[in-house]
Amino acid sequence: MNNLLTELRRRNIFRVAGVYAVVGWILMQVAGALESSLNLPGWFDSAITATLLIGFPIALLLAWAFEMTPEGMKRSEAVAEGESVTAKTGRTLDYVIVAGLVLVAALVIWQGTRSAPILRQAQDEVGGQAQDEVGGQAQDEVGVVAEENPHPELVEGSEGASKDANTNTASIAVLPFADLSPDGDQEYFSDGMAEEILNVLVRVDGMTVASRTSAFGFKGQEALGIPAIAQKLNVRHVLEGSVRKSGDTIRITAQLIDAQTDAHLWSQTYDRTLTAGNIFAVQDEIANEIVKQLGVKIGGGLQGVQQVKVAAGTENLDAYELFLRAHDKFLTRKDILGTVALYERAVAADPGFARAWAGLAAAYLVAESWEAEDPGYFALAEKSANKAIALNPDLGLPYAVLGLLAGVKPPIDFTWTFAQFDEAIKRDSKETTAWLWRGILYNAVGYFDKAKQDFAQCLALDPSYENCRHHMASSMRYTGDTKGALKLFEQMRLNGAIRGGGSAASFAYAAMGDLSTVLANVYHETMANNNGDYIPLIALDYRAITEPGFNFETERAAIEAAYERADGKPLDWNSTRGQELAFQYRNYAAVKNPTTDPQFWWYPYPATLKASPHPKRWMIELGLPTFWREHGFPPQCRPVGKDDFECD
Repeated sequence: MNNLLTELRRRNIFRVAGVYAVVGWILMQVAGALESSLNLPGWFDSAITATLLIGFPIALLLAWAFEMTPEGMKRSEAVAEGESVTAKTGRTLDYVIVAGLVLVAALVIWQGTRSAPILRQAQDEVGGQAQDEVGGQAQDEVGVVAEENPHPELVEGSEGASKDANTNTASIAVLPFADLSPDGDQEYFSDGMAEEILNVLVRVDGMTVASRTSAFGFKGQEALGIPAIAQKLNVRHVLEGSVRKSGDTIRITAQLIDAQTDAHLWSQTYDRTLTAGNIFAVQDEIANEIVKQLGVKIGGGLQGVQQVKVAAGTENLDAYELFLRAHDKFLTRKDILGTVALYERAVAADPGFARAWAGLAAAYLVAESWEAEDPGYFALAEKSANKAIALNPDLGLPYAVLGLLAGVKPPIDFTWTFAQFDEAIKRDSKETTAWLWRGILYNAVGYFDKAKQDFAQCLALDPSYENCRHHMASSMRYTGDTKGALKLFEQMRLNGAIRGGGSAASFAYAAMGDLSTVLANVYHETMANNNGDYIPLIALDYRAITEPGFNFETERAAIEAAYERADGKPLDWNSTRGQELAFQYRNYAAVKNPTTDPQFWWYPYPATLKASPHPKRWMIELGLPTFWREHGFPPQCRPVGKDDFECD
């Protein structure tokens, strides 16, 4: 035994083992760093480790069998005793070991100093976990809204109440994936990939997810850096990725980043044949990996979630791509006819694709208000919504479409309409549009407190949904909080909202005597059409808002001539657009069969409107008294006798 140990020492076996161990450990650290920084496959560092382990006994066998001499490598048995240089080689190996150990010690010390604050932060997060969970629940539950100043945090900015970013460990933003396709023409597809993953994560209990509108608002601003973007979105983690389509193959890359440390927690690259099934499988895998990573990190909360699932809805790749293109175009609000055409092609490619039918129903619903001319779109919207429900009754959007459709033509069955919005929210509590539309209906019937609650929930889910902020301002205006309403309106403009609420805000500014702001606002609202032919309306609009004695009949011909010149067709005073203009230009008597939006009957100005009989006429035409007698009058209204009523 002693002879064996002596021979092992003579042949430097122990020294070789030491050098191998030190160098191998350093190589494994380098492999881990390269995997994260170069976005290499997840098995890269594991493969390096396995190779080093396999190579260890081989290195020892080579050290036993061979010896390095001045003449080169020779078998140990062939080296004469006087020619051996093992002692010199041993000293060299000793130096290598010492240098390696110094390097290892330096790395360990560096990692220790770097991880100490992270550890302290993790302890702080565990200590404050209950507070984080309460903050997350605020986005999932509707709270009571203060009458005088509901949700002041929604007035201050579009990121929500808290400005202390990166506090909730189970919070994440999914940024739009980069399009790396050769022709750069697949942005709709890369955005769709990211949005599908976001839609899955937003339904995971205990996880806070930045809305699509907020997260995608940073497209093209990647130079800000992940930590800065995460801070603005008030999240701890960020998922970013890329998509490359080429022929019949697709490469999808995703990486999860801890924005507080700027460290990559997980990354993966998927190379697949381009099929709908493969795309949805990758989306599933990415979403489940994120839940797993964050669940382990917070030590609970998400660990009970076993699997999350992408709601594919189709196995037809053509239908899915058409759906993504239509959805992308719909969000831009620039080409409603092109949007409708793409949705129609999607359902033609797969008549069983429920989500495409729901999208088509929504596109048909808004087509007329977005200046499409086909009067049959409402009927098509109803047909498409019912088709979507028949295919998948768990979708929320089709019920919301049916609810909004019911408010188009009075008298309105408000009980049935509210039931449709309730069904939409019951099936999908994250559907912000359903909260918005139900809130608008609550405004219409005078239930302003309930309306504020719905708009607050809408903004909690999506702080960048400016239309919810616009209608929240209407609720505040109806209850007499004009200053609060104007503050919300001004926040909308600061957030980049081009349209919405301008006419009502102008009347409020005029009532306050701020005529310069009225003029600036009128100019903005008119020129937002980007059509110089509307310029003659600026002065007419300004006078209609600011002059108590403005005579509509005297100016009517000039107004109609200006709009016919700009639009190329006569203005229909009974259209949705005409009704808005009728209010703006005080043509109250011309408004017949009003819709639930805008709610002219609740506006506190101009004074001539409130003093006229038209608000009460509109309420009767809509069927509000019948609804109130069944469900209760709002605080500002009361029954008078058996068949009459009055409102403040």
